[in-house]
Amino acid sequence: MSRDVPHDEPHNKRATSVDKHVGQRLREQRLARGLSLQQLASIIGMNYQQAHKYERGLNRISAGRLFIIARALATDPAWFFEGISGQDEAKELSSRERLQLELMQNFAAIKDEKQLEAISSMARSLAGS
Repeated sequence: MSRDVPHDEPHNKRATSVDKHVGQRLREQRLARGLSLQQLASIIGMNYQQAHKYERGLNRISAGRLFIIARALATDPAWFFEGISGQDEAKELSSRERLQLELMQNFAAIKDEKQLEAISSMARSLAGS
């Protein structure tokens, strides 16, 4: 039984576009939680350099490690693969996506509940206009 295997398939030990996509999603989730890369690395039991390589898609993340990361970030492991179709390349973030990530990161850093509610109320109001 023979089948054509694209260069992005698991038999290839080099990082692929899927690894880059998963790394990008890891970064999105980390920023949404308001965590620094060093904090994430500490939570999941690895050094900063390795976590950085995962986020950049330079190194592959094993299934076991991805499960640990997903649990630490309170998300489903499948979330990291959302948005991938058969031949998609990892894409650069659009200006809007960068702003959304920045907003989530800054929102997560605010500790005062009244300020959080005020910002949330303002966002609801602006979204309705």
